[in-house]
Amino acid sequence: MTEMEIVADQGAWRGGFEERVLAGYRAAGCSEPLARALLERALKGVDGWTLATDGTGWAAVELTHENGASTGRIHDLTVPRHRAWAERWCAEQGAERVLVRLTGGGAGAFADYPVRAQNRMRAAAAEPRLPAGLTVRRLREEEYPRWYAREEASYVADIVRAGVLTPQQAQEKSDRDFAEQLPQGYLTPGHAFYAMEADGAVVGTGWVGHGFLPGVTFGFSLEVYEEHRGKGYGRAAMAVGEWAARQGGDEALMFNVFGGNEVAMGLYDSTGFTVLDEFRSIGL
Repeated sequence: MTEMEIVADQGAWRGGFEERVLAGYRAAGCSEPLARALLERALKGVDGWTLATDGTGWAAVELTHENGASTGRIHDLTVPRHRAWAERWCAEQGAERVLVRLTGGGAGAFADYPVRAQNRMRAAAAEPRLPAGLTVRRLREEEYPRWYAREEASYVADIVRAGVLTPQQAQEKSDRDFAEQLPQGYLTPGHAFYAMEADGAVVGTGWVGHGFLPGVTFGFSLEVYEEHRGKGYGRAAMAVGEWAARQGGDEALMFNVFGGNEVAMGLYDSTGFTVLDEFRSIGL
């Protein structure tokens, strides 16, 4: 069997890779502008990727340093047997773990890699209706500090549960992410915060960013408080997200879910939210 060889010229590979990624996003229901915007995100740093082939297929890999750890990334793998080479390359570069992004889901050669996170999306109903008995209002500015503290604690717990980072690394990531997304806090342009109420009590909150991608509102958080779960509010929160997307002039709702949250994934499956990207990883 021919050995894998690293090649400098991406020309013979690049076009096919881009078409495979675009095909995955189109199959997931993305509009052409959205599919191309997602492709642009997937190609970030592509010129620095290491590309190898044995003449029968391609492997594109990269070593990154983030959250205090060295991570090997497998960006493309067209022949399953090349996985061993890609993992060995990552290990030789000093990676502590290997991560793969799968467009449109479908584990393929990486079925034994645990799911760490998913990006999901679906088109919002033309006229979303809020469930009976549930009202939605803007979160008040004086409520924001308490909401922020609760939201950050939940985010850190989600990251740790996904099995990727230590609690300290998760806290550091949370601090960076919140500072990046909400540089002006409650008054950050393009962001909206909601409180969901039923029977006079706040049962959950929502945080969305409008125009995140072409025609897409990103649901940073659609949270039902633990003491109010099991009452159907999870589905109601999805409806609130769609309603918020339309309020912001967008056509679709997108969000991220961390691995290890099977209840949430089951809810999203049943409510028709398609997997756009799935991230899986293993430690080395």
